[in-house]
Amino acid sequence: MGRPNRATRAAITQRRADAIDLKLAGVDWLTIGRKLAADPAINTDGVAYPQGYGIDKYKRQQEPPTDKRLIELACKDVSKALAERTTALDDRTDELRQLMVERLERLFFGVYRAAIRNGDYQAVDRAVRIIERSSRLLGLDRPVRTEVSGPDGGAVQVETAGLDELERLINLAGGEGGKG
Repeated sequence: MGRPNRATRAAITQRRADAIDLKLAGVDWLTIGRKLAADPAINTDGVAYPQGYGIDKYKRQQEPPTDKRLIELACKDVSKALAERTTALDDRTDELRQLMVERLERLFFGVYRAAIRNGDYQAVDRAVRIIERSSRLLGLDRPVRTEVSGPDGGAVQVETAGLDELERLINLAGGEGGKG
């Protein structure tokens, strides 16, 4: 199967947006899967959702996806949509960061001239603050060293647990152990 056409991509994008909206509304994964299913027989609205889950099977008149598969597809859609939104946000953040750097450079030029030519101590202070802000914005500052200490500044106590203890804790938390 080749790359989907523009209309198909738009329908998939809409399906993913719908999946996020449903999840934000507190809807469980299976209900999301059924609401966005292509096959009207399992779609909660009784319609063929465009580019819905199991669209290929529906077009070939095959059995619709299982509940487990619907849950997997809904989870995958939400994850992909969130990743796309994060990437777009990161791109916009980089653009905004560059704009702020340019603004700071313009401010710095005037303040720097007053500090150097006139010996204006307030201008020197402002120039240093602009330099500090630019350095933080561009990530030029060295990380601050952080140390973790235990009670009263003493050493941190580290405990190790064996596999049996870890499995016991997992079972207490409601998970499944590795034995079986």
